[in-house]
Amino acid sequence: MTEAAQFSDFRGIMVYLEHSDGKLERVSLELLGRARELAEVLGADVTGAILGHDVGNLAEEAVQFGADRVLVADASALEQYTTEAFCNVLADVVRARRPEILLLGATHDGRDLAGRLAVRLKTGLTAHAVQVDIEPATRLLICGVPAFGGSIIARCKCPRSRPQMATVRPGIFPVPTGDPLRRGVIEMVQANVGQVRTRVIERSVTTAADIARAEIVVIAGRGAATYFDSVRKFADSIGSAVGVTRPLADREFLSRDYQVGSTGVAIAPKLAIVLGASGAAHFVSGIREAETVISVNKDPEADITSNADYVVVDDLGRLLPALVSKSTQGVRDR
Repeated sequence: MTEAAQFSDFRGIMVYLEHSDGKLERVSLELLGRARELAEVLGADVTGAILGHDVGNLAEEAVQFGADRVLVADASALEQYTTEAFCNVLADVVRARRPEILLLGATHDGRDLAGRLAVRLKTGLTAHAVQVDIEPATRLLICGVPAFGGSIIARCKCPRSRPQMATVRPGIFPVPTGDPLRRGVIEMVQANVGQVRTRVIERSVTTAADIARAEIVVIAGRGAATYFDSVRKFADSIGSAVGVTRPLADREFLSRDYQVGSTGVAIAPKLAIVLGASGAAHFVSGIREAETVISVNKDPEADITSNADYVVVDDLGRLLPALVSKSTQGVRDR
């Protein structure tokens, strides 16, 4: 039997839809938009899968952002994420619906669930993808994954098992425009939670996720390391989130959750202010979706200049104190 014949009953694209505080996560909307584009290439449908408790209201939102069908598994045991319960339920859903492709966000929960699920389904998993395409000749899912610190992108595919699974890094794809008039099928499915040997006692959410959602982000590169306290003060004075490039994350100025780039977080703010970063390709990939990029660097030939909308050539040791003073004065005046 040929591989095509073996997998002929696997059809469509399924997106695992994460949510919190009664809303779909941004990465879920990003994946619905990208899945819609891939589905057009394949001539296939997009199915969203929502697991949780009292989450049926999210199904309409998923339809508006690109899902043709939304499967809702509702159970009190799914109110908080646990690996066992979510894997048990989603594995049953995937086996029953047999999607050709399954996409999950590369979040903390998404990565945890995807690894267990891939083993359960005996299929391949491409982790932390930054590119998701369809190979024209084979119609296989092709995923780009950063390697060697982001200096290369490895192209991965899964020809011998189904579904083709991938976790996709948040912030890579834009959120599509929702269509309130769009219609789709919403279906409740059985939530076979099974035996769960763990339960959530307390859930703590770090503020690190804010960098991916912030409208303004100040990013400190290697050249801003000496002035990092001033970077923080400047960011605070303008109500900005703070991110760092990999060299500063390596030196633990901030945790990896705040690292911007192909091996960190991709951001899509209205404004990114990049201080003292050279503009290496693996960093630039993390700010590609920013509406406006302002670069401050004392080197007029730095690579970042070709990836910025506005360029300031100046020494941060001289400029940052003036920026902090000016922005702080502006706050006092208001």
